Amino acid sequence: MFYFHFRATAEGKKRKLSHYFGLLWFIGLSFFSALALSQNETLEAETEDESSESLLEIGRELSARQLAIEVIQNELGIYDASLIEAYTDLAAFYFKLEDYENASRIYTDALQVARINTGLYSHEQIPILESLIENSDREKEWQSVDDLQELYHLINSRLYSPADPQYLKVVESYGKWKLRIVQENLLDKTNLGLLTTAEDLSMFFGRVVDQFELQPNVKYEHLLNVIYIKTQTDMSLARSVAATPYNAFQGSARQYINQTRCRNVRNSAGQVTRQCYTVQVENPRYRQSQRDAKQYALARHTREVSRSISRLEEIRNTSEELSSSEKQKIENQIAELIRGSEQLVRASRRSILL
Repeated sequence: MFYFHFRATAEGKKRKLSHYFGLLWFIGLSFFSALALSQNETLEAETEDESSESLLEIGRELSARQLAIEVIQNELGIYDASLIEAYTDLAAFYFKLEDYENASRIYTDALQVARINTGLYSHEQIPILESLIENSDREKEWQSVDDLQELYHLINSRLYSPADPQYLKVVESYGKWKLRIVQENLLDKTNLGLLTTAEDLSMFFGRVVDQFELQPNVKYEHLLNVIYIKTQTDMSLARSVAATPYNAFQGSARQYINQTRCRNVRNSAGQVTRQCYTVQVENPRYRQSQRDAKQYALARHTREVSRSISRLEEIRNTSEELSSSEKQKIENQIAELIRGSEQLVRASRRSILL
């Protein structure tokens, strides 16, 4: 009996201890949860304070820049040259904030003031246009980028000679943009529109090279990137032509011809008479002339590719200014272009009849 009484007492103590430990665990958990919640609330409050402070700082910065512009406008006029820097500074701040719409508007104001003060073709417009192009690219306003690229090239073409390295850098930038239009169809053009854009670009590069060669004491090393981009353009053109059905090309023969057809008929008196009339029918030579037009276009573009590759090889072999690494880079470009050219030749043989 004593044994059973001792056992019951021990078990009761165990249950009490278990209850006390459970209670302590619950109290501890509640305490740490409350502590963590308090820390989170403190952190959130600090974050909100920092965010509010940041917004206030941005507001102060914007107000200061806008006030500076208003002071200049009131004291010196709305077209004073000092506004160029003030507008550019405000637009750059908007760009940093990723407010591209306001950045575009203020950069455009800066460009207008620059053109009024420095003329239609001036160095002062160049950095503004570069910023406008980058801003429009961020907005994905592709037509705006294209218009700005045209103006950017036009102004630089008036400021620099055709052989000036600075002008050739502009040509590279302009060419890469136009090639991107063709490859990504950024302006939603038809296949014919893309072909026309690529052909215009190829002819543009041809004129650049011709004008470059007319200048005295030129360094052909400066022309390397231009020739490479031109070759890429001609290869894109050749691929597009190869993939285009032959019946999309304008044949040299007339599409329709007139034929005279006659038949015997009886008149009201019962006599047999011969009546003739003219009909339009498709010219059997027209389709062949379309195939010939496609073949001619392919041959023209592949020939331009081969000519550009030969020019790159000549510059690489004759230049005394290129470093070993630069020559190796040209070698790699030539190898890449030759592979692409060989693929084009094979594709052209298969696609002429398609």
